[in-house]
Amino acid sequence: MSHDTLAVIWFGLWGVIWTVYFVLDAYGLGTGMLFPFLAKEEKEEKQLQEAIGPFWGGNEVWLITAGGATFAAFPLTYANMFSYLYTPLMLILFGLFLRATGLEFMHKHEGVKWRSFWRRMFFAGSLAVALLFGVAFANLFYGLKFDSQGYHGTLVSLLHPYGILGGLTFISLFMLSASLWISVKTEGEIQRRAFTLAGRLWLVSILIAALFFIGTNNLTPLFMNFVNEPVLWAVPALCILTLLTSKLFMRKSRPGLAFGSVSLSIALLMATGFIGLFPNMLPSRLDPMASISLFEAAGSQLNLTVMLYVAIVLVPIVIGYQLWLYRIFREKITPDNAKGYH
Repeated sequence: MSHDTLAVIWFGLWGVIWTVYFVLDAYGLGTGMLFPFLAKEEKEEKQLQEAIGPFWGGNEVWLITAGGATFAAFPLTYANMFSYLYTPLMLILFGLFLRATGLEFMHKHEGVKWRSFWRRMFFAGSLAVALLFGVAFANLFYGLKFDSQGYHGTLVSLLHPYGILGGLTFISLFMLSASLWISVKTEGEIQRRAFTLAGRLWLVSILIAALFFIGTNNLTPLFMNFVNEPVLWAVPALCILTLLTSKLFMRKSRPGLAFGSVSLSIALLMATGFIGLFPNMLPSRLDPMASISLFEAAGSQLNLTVMLYVAIVLVPIVIGYQLWLYRIFREKITPDNAKGYH
């Protein structure tokens, strides 16, 4: 295969890896954000912890893989992304630390202040990661403030209305995903509470998602590829349709199917973004000619070829392992059998 063909394949894989991460970690981050509001007693805290405990570490593998694939397949993108977005990416890293330590340490000590502190850290870390990833990807769609002379933006300049709207989109969809996941994985009062909350979050999510698409159409060039190839409009249309479908499943008390619909909606949202970016990976808001395309950013032909063979072998193994993990821990968690996360 030619270098350009390999670069396009790896752009597709890059997008898929990021999408899988967001779909899988949506319910984990969302559970962290809902944790202080849903859990009213220790047994319910343990139910929520156990609902994500066996899975969140495996889901993080996809984030590491996304970073590694960016570094190995598109080194120029990796170098500039971590330079231009250094502050938000470092804040995301600290957010991941807080999310993990909050979950790990919460029940290591029985002190009221100890547990309250780590509950807050679990919530704050999860919220920060969801918000900042949404802001970061919204700014990729919007275009970054750089030209041939370098980057001219700051953390504050990333927090424009469209960037914040991207963060709110991620937060709302992740919390909706989590409320439905909790409805699937738990039994008892917390299950009923989560399912009721899902109905309210759905309305918020679809309103914010609609605003995000309107903003994307009016404030960014992301939909130019869709204008040139009208068949691509099916992707954002299906994103909204699957979000609408999740409400129908909720009305029929089918939280599992509703969760699947929301997960598919998140995947289609990310697919819309990556399709719109193509062939750029880092678009410039100041000078379109300075935008970094996937062909410029891609590594050598040998590098991309070797990595492709490695991915063909290892990715199915990772997927198989995760499917096995979900099968092993498929039982519902009741207040009496909940062990928490240790």
